[in-house]
Amino acid sequence: MKLDEEKQKEYKKILADNMPKTKHFSTILRAFLTGGIICCIGQGINMLIGVILPTSSEDDRGGYTTICMILLTGILTAFGVYDKIGNFGGAGSIVPITGFANSIVSQAMEHKREGVVFGICANMFAIAGPVIVFGITASVIVGIIYLFV
Repeated sequence: MKLDEEKQKEYKKILADNMPKTKHFSTILRAFLTGGIICCIGQGINMLIGVILPTSSEDDRGGYTTICMILLTGILTAFGVYDKIGNFGGAGSIVPITGFANSIVSQAMEHKREGVVFGICANMFAIAGPVIVFGITASVIVGIIYLFV
């Protein structure tokens, strides 16, 4: 029993010595800046749509902006640029709608050699599917609670 405890302590020491140190401040700063830049680009697109379509409502511009951001993310993912953005920004690139679009497009690209139906269509929502399921489930639960409260 004592031998196992000594081995565990030795293992933890080796692990602590060899594990790379995470620079929390720089990681948080890069995520914040990446997410902020993505949101600024979205706001710029929203304002540009307001100039192009001055009679459109705020809701319509929001929808058009979302479509443009998803399209832009799909193109950047196809050319491998969004992966570099994700490596730099971490969670800052995942949280906005662009991260959701990236997860769908990257899965579609990865499985395209298996064919359209069994490759792209069957695997496109492998990562994003659980997010959709839990989002819908949570909204139904909150709706039921709101109904009775």
